[in-house]
Amino acid sequence: MNRKKWAFTSLTCTVLTAALLCVGAARGQEGPPPPPDVMMHGGGPGGPGGPGGPGPFGDRIELMGFEGLHGNKVVKGAPFSATASTETSQTLQDGSSIHRTTTSTLYRDSLGRSRNEVTLSGFGPLQAAGKPHTMISIADPVGGSRYMLDAQNKVAHQMVMKAHGSPSPEQEAAFQAKMQARLQKEEASGAVKKDSLGTQTINGVAAEGTRITHTIPAGQIGNDKAIQIVFERWYSPDLQVVVKSTRSDPRFGTTTYTLTNVQRTEPAAALFAVPSDYTVQQGGPRNHARGAMHAPPPDAPAPQ
Repeated sequence: MNRKKWAFTSLTCTVLTAALLCVGAARGQEGPPPPPDVMMHGGGPGGPGGPGGPGPFGDRIELMGFEGLHGNKVVKGAPFSATASTETSQTLQDGSSIHRTTTSTLYRDSLGRSRNEVTLSGFGPLQAAGKPHTMISIADPVGGSRYMLDAQNKVAHQMVMKAHGSPSPEQEAAFQAKMQARLQKEEASGAVKKDSLGTQTINGVAAEGTRITHTIPAGQIGNDKAIQIVFERWYSPDLQVVVKSTRSDPRFGTTTYTLTNVQRTEPAAALFAVPSDYTVQQGGPRNHARGAMHAPPPDAPAPQ
């Protein structure tokens, strides 16, 4: 393995790790995502809508193709396959622009098993690879495991889906109540405005729309004028997935996520199984990423 290939492999492992951390307890198209206000704030002051601004991955779930993969309840009896695309556009002060596109293919069967194939291109250091890179994840609540597939090395990283890692219905209800109380408090202060957009059919799927407008007052983060961040989400209660979302922030541009080509038929069972020619390794790729980041490539020159 040459140095360039080793560096790319290390980077790939790091991105895979970040993706896993982003979805956390999410197990592939499970249950309803958090309320729009939770997604706006990112769960804390450093979230997308907070003074700290966005982190490198946490607020870019749409960019990574993971929009709609939040929640804890496995969705059964609602199989589908679809294509998701994410476009992020940002105009800089000098007039130049940044445009990134991510595509993904989503599958879910009647048992609640899911598969997500995310293709990244032009995403930070991955641009240096010269070609798109695809990450594949499989969540299998039936077998109690989730997998990250490394197609280049034909390795499946297996992680156990621990039932005790999911919040109880009581904890879920308490969390929702806390977020609603927070939203009501911010609405009363004028910092947040929530609007229902009604129901629309988007790409053949009936969805309910919500718009959250978060205002950062002048002076809060050194800004001389108030900043408005607008998050709009269209969610399908039937499929329990986000059909479309748009996040517009003058600091970081606009990100739009759209679900298209929705087919409500049972996907092939083979999509949710590890290919027979893959080697299964226990644990997430993060462990391998640490080793790769600290170990030199096999053909690296010996230290002088």
